Amino acid sequence: MGPGRATSVDRRPSPSFDPLPALPALPAATIRCCTMKAEKTLWDRVVHAVLFEGIALCLCAPVMSYVLGKSLFDTGVLTIALATCAMLWNMLYNAMFERVEKKFGFKRTVPVRIGHAVGFEGGLVLVVVLLAAWWLSISYWDAFLLEMGLIAFFLPYTYVYNLVYDKVRERLVRRSQAGRVSEA
Repeated sequence: MGPGRATSVDRRPSPSFDPLPALPALPAATIRCCTMKAEKTLWDRVVHAVLFEGIALCLCAPVMSYVLGKSLFDTGVLTIALATCAMLWNMLYNAMFERVEKKFGFKRTVPVRIGHAVGFEGGLVLVVVLLAAWWLSISYWDAFLLEMGLIAFFLPYTYVYNLVYDKVRERLVRRSQAGRVSEA
């Protein structure tokens, strides 16, 4: 190539970092007969929600106690109450989201995952503001600011948690399906 001429650019997608170990390739017949999106049971939804809220509880209660100058007991109880509300909302919201996803057949792309996280957090704002204002004896404005802080934490947390959860679950489903196919 001479000066001033554009060089070709490799337009292949760059490999992304995947901290989970690779699974062995499944036979083509296995892939055709078994989908990676096995239906989630009620138990799957409970595990998903409990893990999500348990991790968040361990992160939020101490930080809220420090920032608000309230006792760890008060912020811990509030966090548990909020986690209970959020857990029930999580199961309901994800069940509705997956029905819409199944009906319209869209994939969980980055924009869809961002929309999922924004929709989930948006549904909790009213409950959090009312509950926090009452329990901590703070103004609605202070409770709203607390909620904005929680949203600033939970938006990326929700995105990352669900991304990791889906990847781990997919791997577990594949391993389970591969085990069933090899037994047959």
